[in-house]
Amino acid sequence: MKSTTCNRPVESTTPSAACFGKSMHDTCRATLCIVALCIVALNTAANADDFPSAPQGTFSIAVIPDTQHYRGGAANEKPKTANPVTNPVFDSYATWISRNLDEQRIAFVSHVGDIVDVNNQEQWAVARQMMDKLHGRVPYGISVGNHDMVRSGDSSLFQEFFPASRYEKYDWYGGHFKGTRGSVSGNNANSFQLFSAEGFDFVFLHLECNAPDDVLAWADGILKTHSDRRALITTHMGLGPRGKPEEAQDYFDAPKGRMQWKKCHGDRGNTPQQMWDKCFRKHPNLFMICCGDQSRTQAMHQTSSVEYGNPVHEVLSDYGANGLRVMRFVPQKNRIEVRTWIPSKNKFCKSTKIVPDVDEHQFNLRYDMTAALKQ
Repeated sequence: MKSTTCNRPVESTTPSAACFGKSMHDTCRATLCIVALCIVALNTAANADDFPSAPQGTFSIAVIPDTQHYRGGAANEKPKTANPVTNPVFDSYATWISRNLDEQRIAFVSHVGDIVDVNNQEQWAVARQMMDKLHGRVPYGISVGNHDMVRSGDSSLFQEFFPASRYEKYDWYGGHFKGTRGSVSGNNANSFQLFSAEGFDFVFLHLECNAPDDVLAWADGILKTHSDRRALITTHMGLGPRGKPEEAQDYFDAPKGRMQWKKCHGDRGNTPQQMWDKCFRKHPNLFMICCGDQSRTQAMHQTSSVEYGNPVHEVLSDYGANGLRVMRFVPQKNRIEVRTWIPSKNKFCKSTKIVPDVDEHQFNLRYDMTAALKQ
């Protein structure tokens, strides 16, 4: 058979300049490039992991860590550019979740806060585009981080782009703290969601960074009203250096646990330890607290007991580009399988420079889902 392009036998394997309109040197270089690309593709496939589908009888909660990785003119990127604002990391997380809602049986999505890096219109517009990938498809909530407000607690831009009115038509949206100080703490800056999965009913609170006493009193009421539901809370600050770091290295090396310092709301704000003492430890239906904020701690978890003796898992994830969390609930085994997944690399995060121990990234938590709730 003859080649209709070159008018030479197809079986000939020696390309000619006359046939391809280029020099032999260019042809060889192009061939080498193709071979190199194939090798890269093969290596990528070889390094990829298989994230098993969630079996029947299980369900998952996805947790998005701080998404402060914006690029372009309205970002902190250096050198400065006039490029449009983008966030490839946030995009990869939201896209992966949206494509795996069914396969991973994702029943809820929580964002731990610092949804933006710079509190400006351009970054909030991108954040809204990213969360639109999930909007109307799965219940979700967002904790307002310190980068999502000003120090006084004013979160006007968050409330503009993610107001309560955006969610009120959904039956899973429970409501929000109304507040009395306008743009401080009100209009969805503190919210709760109600959802069910595999016969289990949940209430999920999303509280702003360093929530003041009136917000905690509201949260107390929500948890008591829904004491027949299993409770989770996401709030931005939680685990990290226990004392406020005095030097940069303290963020890495100082003793860590529930933090006893704060960033927002001035004298009215509560530290993570105060939020625990004033509110969280009082509720027998609470079993998990998610947080972010500390990129120099990155990953950490601990289990504490509350007044009623029930264990509460406190789980930090602030991975940057190193992964989002997928928590698979396995009721028949009374187990929560916590996995950290990097969508851009299609692999599990097993180690980082800051946290080399795989057990901080891939681990299981004990949670008795067969026992009746204490009320």
